[in-house]
Amino acid sequence: MDPNTFYNASYKGSKEFNQWDVKTANATGFGAAADDYMERGIDLNEQLVKNKPATFFMRVSGDAMIGAGIHDGDVVIVDRSLKAVSGKVVIAILNGEMLIRRLDKAFNKIRLIPETPGLAPIEVEPLAEFAVWGVVTYVIHRV
Repeated sequence: MDPNTFYNASYKGSKEFNQWDVKTANATGFGAAADDYMERGIDLNEQLVKNKPATFFMRVSGDAMIGAGIHDGDVVIVDRSLKAVSGKVVIAILNGEMLIRRLDKAFNKIRLIPETPGLAPIEVEPLAEFAVWGVVTYVIHRV
């Protein structure tokens, strides 16, 4: 073995990577039959993040969305490039406060609907400081 040769990881962090980029050692001189069907591990960034510059991970505080499967302490993946349409779970900024709620747009009204019976929907007043910060695409929580 040449001590001046440096072997690095073949994973380049992009979707162009495939199983043939993995360097393997063949000690017996014959490859295993299963090597032709070998797959690499799952990259969660590739699976869960569609638009990297516009995607953020946020930790949820509170139980307002427990009915939607989003619990206190969960991590949500938020994509700011997606259009916020009625029915989507969004991160909204209302009068300086950041909220996670289901967006309801009907006619000229905007409501932020919690997914728990203990909270009432929030009617967004026309003069309120309101913006949709991003759309929740995935939830990561411990089982």
